[in-house]
Amino acid sequence: MRTTPRVVIIGAGIVGANLADELTARGWNRVTVLDQGPLPLTGGSTSHAPGLVYQTSPSKTMTAFAGYTVEKLLGLEGEGAPCFNQVGGLEVATTPERLADLHRKQGWTASWGLPGEVVGPEECARLHPLLDPEQVLGGLHTPTDGLASAARAVVALARRAEARGAEFRGSARVTGISHTDGRVTGVRTDDGEVPADIVVSCAGFWGQVVGDMVGMRVPLLPLAHQYVRTGQVPELTGRNDGGTDARLPILRHQDRDLYYREHHDCLGIGSYAHRPMPVRVSELPGTETGPTESAMPSMLPFTEEDFAASWEHSRTLLPGLREAKVESGFNGVMSFTPDGGPLIGESPSVSGFWIAEAVWVTHSAGVARSVAQLLVDGRSELDLHGCNVHRFDEIETTEEYVRETAQQNFVEVYDVLHPLQPKLSPRELRVSPFHARQKELGAVFLPSHGWERPHWYEANAALVKELPPAWQPPSRDAWSAMFHSPVVAAEAWRTRTAVALYDMTPLKRIEVGGPGAVALLERLTSGKMDKSVGSVTYTLALDEAGGVRSDLTVARLERDLFQVGANSNIDLDHFRREAPADGSVRLRDITGGTCCVGVWGPRARDLVQPLSEDDFSHEGLKFFRCKSARIAGIPVTAMRLSYVGELGWEIYTGAEYGPKLWDVLWRAGQEHGVIAAGRGAFNSLRLEKGYRSWGADMTTEHNPYEAGVGFAVRPKNKGAFTGREALEGLGEDTVTRRLTCLTVDDGRSVVLGHEPVFLDGEPAGYVTSAAFGHTVGRPIAYAWLPAVPVGTSVEIQYFGRRVRATVAAEPLFDPEMTRIRR
Repeated sequence: MRTTPRVVIIGAGIVGANLADELTARGWNRVTVLDQGPLPLTGGSTSHAPGLVYQTSPSKTMTAFAGYTVEKLLGLEGEGAPCFNQVGGLEVATTPERLADLHRKQGWTASWGLPGEVVGPEECARLHPLLDPEQVLGGLHTPTDGLASAARAVVALARRAEARGAEFRGSARVTGISHTDGRVTGVRTDDGEVPADIVVSCAGFWGQVVGDMVGMRVPLLPLAHQYVRTGQVPELTGRNDGGTDARLPILRHQDRDLYYREHHDCLGIGSYAHRPMPVRVSELPGTETGPTESAMPSMLPFTEEDFAASWEHSRTLLPGLREAKVESGFNGVMSFTPDGGPLIGESPSVSGFWIAEAVWVTHSAGVARSVAQLLVDGRSELDLHGCNVHRFDEIETTEEYVRETAQQNFVEVYDVLHPLQPKLSPRELRVSPFHARQKELGAVFLPSHGWERPHWYEANAALVKELPPAWQPPSRDAWSAMFHSPVVAAEAWRTRTAVALYDMTPLKRIEVGGPGAVALLERLTSGKMDKSVGSVTYTLALDEAGGVRSDLTVARLERDLFQVGANSNIDLDHFRREAPADGSVRLRDITGGTCCVGVWGPRARDLVQPLSEDDFSHEGLKFFRCKSARIAGIPVTAMRLSYVGELGWEIYTGAEYGPKLWDVLWRAGQEHGVIAAGRGAFNSLRLEKGYRSWGADMTTEHNPYEAGVGFAVRPKNKGAFTGREALEGLGEDTVTRRLTCLTVDDGRSVVLGHEPVFLDGEPAGYVTSAAFGHTVGRPIAYAWLPAVPVGTSVEIQYFGRRVRATVAAEPLFDPEMTRIRR
């Protein structure tokens, strides 16, 4: 019989119980679940969770997590009662902005394969008779949503896991994590040590405390959230006889940050409308002695004054509450993170210590399944980059950053947020050496991982009047016009016709050095790495199933020194885990200590060559080659790359030289019409060239041939590499789905991403990236669709209306690559 690892799960709430169930279902029967509280209600967030499960999200992964939670709990019973009541969901709009947003959300339901319909006020009132139809403009009805009985599910899951060999221990306070030589060996409790090969912390808002035991930062903040129960509501009397506690759909009134559910003949009301109330775990009741039946750490005293306005708003929306009273309430503790996503992953320093934190009941079973797949199979069937705890850069894990951003996420949890909506604070945490010059040029910055990134420059506004007729951008609807400017068209035009400077500093750069560097990169990437010094290679990092873990640009600077252009901190974490333990590979994040300016456009060589004695001709530095050089005496590394499809280079130097480099290029470029250009133009130009954006256009859920990057897989040129076996027999002719280039037929309707795409009137896929193509003169969208021929007509649903589009051959611009190679 196969011996499986000893797994200790810390936390017996809905996530821990689900994980024990998922692991034991896969044959891992040596599972111990520990909790400091009494079983089954241990005092964590599960103990008070109202159980609303709304599946729809802008994230495909989060929607899939919720969908699996519904599927699993529908098939689960506890003591003869179901663990999920599929009453459906209803989100109502009381403002035109919210109603428009509900149409956008309905698009997500179509994109991710869920039923959903925007309905009028009368239908809202029919679905939920307590509603005053005069108060609403419409609603989104999602019939497969409903109520999870979290406490009942925990008991049922624990019993099922125990029947397969798992053990649950209550009143077991964890006091430490034992580890030797960088690997976990056990969990220390106040009742002795439990040996372990793998430890998974599912401790919820105690996650930071457990993470601290191995020196792992867990970027979450416990916050209190109000929940009340009313007294008897006359309209509900007698509705829920026969064993169920709810028949009406769960209801969200997001314009007032409120939600509602039935409790027999009473109503439960949750509110996010109050001030953020951060909680110190050390001050929670039962922290010193452990939770008890009478001391629930997750249920704090109700602050009535914080609920007063919400009660009045509730009585306006639901007139039946005017005769009711608030009978009871509490401030329930839950976890928030800097970006609102869960935290999944393994400690960077203690192998075998994992976390699954900041997970709500809605996503609990889905997260548990993915964690179980990671542990048992080595990969999740769902893309987890938006949940990976290592997605954050160091500044984003500091206590100050987490505290501020998590509270802001609480405030905005029900807000209508644009995909590009920036944080107003904290700002200017990370700026490139060019920042002062960019501000002088009127840069409009949008932040990413703490970096200030210019999206356009107001100094270029006068150029809009100079645009040729074919380049004039169309007017936009209010939504797609947000965080956008017609200046973007002018910046794209100047890039195509003259020369532009792009600040590429925020893109992650990893230095890989040492005698084992070549072997490591050969093993982790799909292309040949053992090439001549000066070579630059676009390549892929794959997982064992051939999914695209990341795309990378690898430059060989010296025999044993490489610079890797990566996507995020997840890549650095992956490299560190895979590096040999013998010290033959040195890894260093050099992003903050270096800077990069992209000099691109047909006049790029005219600008750069007079500043250097080094040869910047085509023969002197060919495409996908790099070399050390000096520009006006400044030591640089020039890479002949272009993600906008024009002649030029990425020019790297130390951060201390950055201001001087910018000034030199700027002064010399004046006679050539140089401008500074931002991410808005960059995104438009890269889509015209068909260049992919990892995380948006492709993830681990896609293989290279489906994603259109099969050219980066070179098995004939190298030996074994991760994902090689999985790709055997696959190719361009085997794909049944494809990342597809679409152009919008009307020439003006700009979509933004995540919209559903219809083929023959049926939902068939979704948009990943989109922008107006200023060179080609029409909107571009990339979408995952069944493999269909060029010329196929499709429709994109945008805020409830259908926009016709056509499958196009790619790239749309310069397919012969003549401009980039001259």
